[in-house]
Amino acid sequence: MFSTLIGTTGLPMKERFSSDALGKAAKEFKKLFSQREEWIDEHGLDKYFKGLPYGGGKFIREELKFTHYFIYGKSYYYNRTAIRELAAALKERNVDLKRYIELLQDKEKFLKKLETETKKKKKTHPFSLPGSLKDINTTNPPRPDPQVIKDDLKRLNEEFFREKLTEYVDIYQGNYAMVKFEYHFNRYTKPEIRSRAKKWCEQFNYANTALEKLGQPKQKFIPVKDEDMLEL
Repeated sequence: MFSTLIGTTGLPMKERFSSDALGKAAKEFKKLFSQREEWIDEHGLDKYFKGLPYGGGKFIREELKFTHYFIYGKSYYYNRTAIRELAAALKERNVDLKRYIELLQDKEKFLKKLETETKKKKKTHPFSLPGSLKDINTTNPPRPDPQVIKDDLKRLNEEFFREKLTEYVDIYQGNYAMVKFEYHFNRYTKPEIRSRAKKWCEQFNYANTALEKLGQPKQKFIPVKDEDMLEL
């Protein structure tokens, strides 16, 4: 059985376990082990991207255009060296992959919620309209001057620092806000603080989305200077 394992069954019995045969087998095992170590499965990704959620490998392949992988059976295997390079590139840009995925998911969730609140759900089943049903319509109300929204964002900017929300809110790319969250300690944060931070994020994202709907560029978040903090 051992000679089958090391590939010497074709040799005479005296030569099957010779120093040369064993040395050759050792080199082959070392080569196979090295090749195996160069590839990692989905579970091995967590070593390089802490807290990577379920489906993180798919995100890396599709969203970050990672191509150095192969499929064996139903499993994906990723080149370890390329994964290390990806992790280093994200670290250099100060990007936590888990948080980036959460950011995109939160944006998608927010836009869907906004769309649900502003549009009626389309019906796909048959319907019947009364014959007298007509001339019931409306037009959009006057839209606000963009400056009104910009003033609101300025107010939110000042409120952010006055209420010390910097400890509870992340702002990404200068125009999208998310509440910071850590599961194991979330219940120990005062409910009023969590509520205030969530409300601020919704108002900030709402205002920037409204600007975008008016064809205006989103307003970048402007940090308050130390001297301005004294006035607040």
